[in-house]
Amino acid sequence: MEDDARIAFITGANRGIGRAAAHGLATAGLTVVIGSRRLEHGRAVATDIVRAGGEAMALTVDVRDQRSIADATQEIDDRFGRLDVLVNNAGISGEVDAQTPGSADLDAVRDVFETNLFAVIAVTESMLPLLRRSPAGRIVNVSSGTSSMGWTSDATHYMSRSPGLLAYPTSKTALNMLTMQYAKSLAGDGIMVNAVAPGACDTDFTAGIPGAITRTADEGAAVVARLATLGRESPTGGFFDDDGSVPW
Repeated sequence: MEDDARIAFITGANRGIGRAAAHGLATAGLTVVIGSRRLEHGRAVATDIVRAGGEAMALTVDVRDQRSIADATQEIDDRFGRLDVLVNNAGISGEVDAQTPGSADLDAVRDVFETNLFAVIAVTESMLPLLRRSPAGRIVNVSSGTSSMGWTSDATHYMSRSPGLLAYPTSKTALNMLTMQYAKSLAGDGIMVNAVAPGACDTDFTAGIPGAITRTADEGAAVVARLATLGRESPTGGFFDDDGSVPW
């Protein structure tokens, strides 16, 4: 691994959009650290990247376990001494029936927030000292178009016709505000923080959604890679998809 290569860490990078983002960043010349709960799954992704000519390694991380996060942070510190890009990709959708208004299970709602919001805080807080050592730190939070209050409240937008759910979209809306708060706080450190709406892609994550989904994980991950490699004169504290800014 080249000493001057940018280092990226992606949570939940063993499949879906996280895996595609890992390949995309490796193709862009970054050394990618694959974070996954099961090391063998992360190693499989890293092996694929190396075979394709990229640089990658895998480490175990459970984003809901503080000790696991601390161990992952220490491993990156020991290996590289800094972190240039953090992609908070790990997330869960939760059971639909458990988050439907009128029949919601509060424990199930809390469970979604634990992964989609609180785990992002835990990982980001742990990695901040490493990101501050980077000359151009970048944080990308993988959100969702379902979190857009602008789209959801627009009768002409298809998102307004999506079912009411209390966990997944609301956790991602909270993630958007979290993105803004970090962006404000870290601007002085030169760390840019943005959220992305990758769109519904044909992955395990969307397997239960009715209808045909033709968008690929690579297409969804493209906006992640773009925001992870922003230049100095670029936006921070924004929410973006393929076409540009997404309404909050």
